[in-house]
Amino acid sequence: MLEAMTTQLTFTPEVIAALNYERFHHPVPLVQRRMEVLWLKSHGLRHAQIAQLGAISETTLCEYFQLYLEGGVEGLKQVHFYRPESELVQHVNSLEDYFRVNPPASIKEAQSEIETLTGIRRSETQVREFLKKNSICVVGKSG
Repeated sequence: MLEAMTTQLTFTPEVIAALNYERFHHPVPLVQRRMEVLWLKSHGLRHAQIAQLGAISETTLCEYFQLYLEGGVEGLKQVHFYRPESELVQHVNSLEDYFRVNPPASIKEAQSEIETLTGIRRSETQVREFLKKNSICVVGKSG
C-alpha cells in the first residue's frame, strides 16, 4: 500500500542530522518517534519495515510523512494534546466570589455548595483539585 506512495520525500544532510539529533533529545516521546520514523525513511528503508521498527501502523506512518511534507522537521515537532476542560471552568469567577464571602469548612461542604450553585455534581477529589487549581481556599482542609 505505502510502497506505491507517489510523493517523494527528500532529505538534505542537515535535515538528516536534525532528525538524528531530535530522535534522542526532544523532550516529547511522540516527537522522538516521529523523528525516528523519518530518520529511517531517510536511510531508504521500506515502509513496512519502518512501521514495524517504529511500532506504528502504516496509516500513522503516512500521517508522519504528511507532517514532514507540510512543515519539515519543525512540523514534526508540533504536538496538539487534547485536554478537556471541566464544566466548572465557566463558573470559576462566581464560585471564587462566593467562596471568598462564604468559605467552606470542608471539601464535602464545597462539593455540596458547588452542586447547589451550578447544578454540577463532582466527586470530592474533583472538587479538591478544582479548588486547588483555581487557588480557592477551604477553611478546614479535611474531607
